[in-house]
Amino acid sequence: MFEMHIRSAKRPCFVVMGAAPDTANLGVSALSVATLTALFARIPEAEVTVLDFGRGLRADTIKREGAEHQFSRYGSVNTRRIYRRESIYNMALSSCFGGLGHPVLRLFRESDAVLDVTGGDSFTDLYGDKFFKSITLRKRILLREQASLVLLPQTYGPFASSRNRHIAQDIVRRSAMAWARDERSFDVLKDLLGDAFDPLRHRSGVDVAFGLPAVQPAEDALGAAAEWLGDKSAPVAGLNVSGLLMNRPGTAARQYGFQADYGEAVISLVRRLLKDSGARILLIPHVVTPPGHYESDIGACQRVADAVANAAGGRVAVLPALHDPCEVKWAISQLDWFCGTRMHSTIAALSSGVPAAAIAYSPKTLGVFETCGQGAHVADPRQLNTDEVVERLWQSWAAREEARRSLQATLPAVL
Repeated sequence: MFEMHIRSAKRPCFVVMGAAPDTANLGVSALSVATLTALFARIPEAEVTVLDFGRGLRADTIKREGAEHQFSRYGSVNTRRIYRRESIYNMALSSCFGGLGHPVLRLFRESDAVLDVTGGDSFTDLYGDKFFKSITLRKRILLREQASLVLLPQTYGPFASSRNRHIAQDIVRRSAMAWARDERSFDVLKDLLGDAFDPLRHRSGVDVAFGLPAVQPAEDALGAAAEWLGDKSAPVAGLNVSGLLMNRPGTAARQYGFQADYGEAVISLVRRLLKDSGARILLIPHVVTPPGHYESDIGACQRVADAVANAAGGRVAVLPALHDPCEVKWAISQLDWFCGTRMHSTIAALSSGVPAAAIAYSPKTLGVFETCGQGAHVADPRQLNTDEVVERLWQSWAAREEARRSLQATLPAVL
């Protein structure tokens, strides 16, 4: 199934990791598109391979701003079917025995750099030890293969386990470069590095999705939102509802240490917007797994719509699932205000100059908002109760014009 990858002797060769384009998480897809767009804009002749969750070697293209660029995709998955070359455990075993002709290991060895973004905010054990092992194993393998690892702007930590922290510390110290996506994350990175910190190799930047282009979708793909976004007679407030937090409330509350009830806070916010503002409310999924899946934002958005149906009066709608993050960014860019839980849904708003708030479940959110001077618009249910979360978000809505002016002043430097 795998073909041998033959690289040109003269063209720069890169591997992109931690930003697979074939997930239902539009935040990860946004990182993939933004990274490829930026890379080809600077090095059009580059040979690029993206590690994804598919089978074998496949060709793909990306079209942006009238240009088409070819790249390759290799499967690299967390499966214990170790006989499959796509298995990261097959990769690890092959690495212990000189490579055994493994195509991904060969890619690592031949690349000028492996660019790893770790989903922007997944270099942590916040999501459990199994997930942490998966996202760090590839990094450890490529370092064993003496590949040049460049950690693109991302969040580091938190780490609940001292063992996991030690693994992360070893990885960042052995990387060719490591970038943080905000000053808070940069402080964590510097703490991990200790006396190995080198200002030439260890830098603070912004999330690469700030550079994601916005693309207007076909009108019939927007459903009721098509008319709302083109009609300025009433403001439109957007709200991303996280299936991760909404669909398993008890598990989410325990895992993240919530004081507030996330679902109740979201529904109460929508009811207050319906009662005390003339806004229409557009519920926007950013993880588009089908309803029924525990992470499905589609199902979570529909649950909120159903909960307020009696009071909605035609002013609440769910945006149909869009699978291109550039199209979702365009829809968000047309809003008057946006509140998100998924980090990259809020980045789509902030990078478009749309006043935004966030419901945070880890420290990662505050750092990104502070980068844009919007830290006061973050509501943290780990520190606030349900009523306090709703009040913080309502204050953000009320201060949206002030926030818009602030973003206009700070955003050019961020971009």
